[in-house]
Amino acid sequence: METTYDVKVYKILTYKGARKTTYTVRWAVAGKRWREPFATVALAEGFRSELIRATGKGEAFVIASGLPVSHRSKSAAMSWYKFAVQYVDARWSQLGGNSRKNMARTLMITTIALLRAQPNQFSPVDVRTALREWAFNTNRRLEAPPDVMTILRWVERNSLPVSVWEDPEKVDEVLTALDTRLDGKPAAAWSRKRHRRVLNVAMKYAVRRRLLRTNPLPKGKETTVSTKTTNAVDKRCLINPEQAAALLGRVRRRTRGGKRLHAFFATLYYCGPRPEEAVALRVRDVNLPGVDADDQWCELLIHTATPEVGKQWTDSGEIHEQRDLKGRAEGDTRTVPGHPALTRILRTHIEDEGLKPGDLLFQGENGGVLAGSVIRRAWRTARAAVLAPHVFDSPTGKRVYDIRHTRLTKWLNDGIPPAQVADWAGNSVPVLLATYARCVEGQLADLKKRLEAAGDLPDPEGTGDADDTG
Repeated sequence: METTYDVKVYKILTYKGARKTTYTVRWAVAGKRWREPFATVALAEGFRSELIRATGKGEAFVIASGLPVSHRSKSAAMSWYKFAVQYVDARWSQLGGNSRKNMARTLMITTIALLRAQPNQFSPVDVRTALREWAFNTNRRLEAPPDVMTILRWVERNSLPVSVWEDPEKVDEVLTALDTRLDGKPAAAWSRKRHRRVLNVAMKYAVRRRLLRTNPLPKGKETTVSTKTTNAVDKRCLINPEQAAALLGRVRRRTRGGKRLHAFFATLYYCGPRPEEAVALRVRDVNLPGVDADDQWCELLIHTATPEVGKQWTDSGEIHEQRDLKGRAEGDTRTVPGHPALTRILRTHIEDEGLKPGDLLFQGENGGVLAGSVIRRAWRTARAAVLAPHVFDSPTGKRVYDIRHTRLTKWLNDGIPPAQVADWAGNSVPVLLATYARCVEGQLADLKKRLEAAGDLPDPEGTGDADDTG
């Protein structure tokens, strides 16, 4: 920690804006200028007085942070590991299972990057597991086995203090670790963006706890240049009707649970729900027409999502977590029409399975929620059996979620208004258009006719062809 006594404190700078007035304290440490804005003059004068008081006492200032050494006392007294554990406990009840998992993963990488020495006496896999699955899991920490506790005690002893975030070089080291995979290659853009988002919230918590003066993470373009992402769907992932029919037919012919899985995948294809919404459907959520009306449309009432997050991340200890619909208000629902082909499939499925109104529409072999591993395995097997090798290796229908992408794209290409598609899909119109704009096609001929109907500019001389001799 480099310190200096070369400190100058300037007058408060007052800026009167159109909406509010800002009071900025300015000072210089070893020639480097620092600024700290405040909303009131009292706060600004209080902070400036602290700086002047420190210089009057002959106290050294930290060059990296621009603050007196005494300001580091609280953050220097707490280790990063201890802070991270407290932060997890403070946030745990506010987060869903997947958010808890992402938080633990980010803090695991950060904590390893903030060790005084690397734990070479332990397996790297064991260290990462101990931190991710036990230290940063409020529900499991006290139940950690002895070998895990040995690792965690070593980490706690060798963890750097929170004040290390005042060193810009150390901040860069942590961000580099978050941006890099274990094999040394750059992490995916979405992964880097997620890590920064999680860490940014943790830094804001440290500021509120007065462990840090400001958020040390870089802002603006410094954080976004290398982490550009897009929500747009790759049109190569879409499946055509012939492929869809072949894939669903192959699923149906499965020896084990083929008919049940066929009904599930048919629901994804014809109605486009998210997989976690489809597995949460119950028989009473399906509105089927009369028994003799299998050529009519049905309706699905979607109101719950059951994502698979892992039992160690849920409060109930169940693998799945029941939640409200994504991006919707608590208790909100949406109704989606189902093609007559789906009407026939679901009626047969309900009758063959002997399902009652309160039963799950799509069940696992033991009657519980249909497992994601079963769904993914069935889809992967069908792709391998139906698609040509070069198509199987391509993005075409590679993920189960691509069935939803296919349906939403087909609705848009069939001319269904985006507002209606967004309502059926459970998206906002801006998100829908940003996600599927590249996949909309087949409407160019109609658009050209509309443009032609608008007509050309009139000939100013009424002679037909323009005179280009002059």
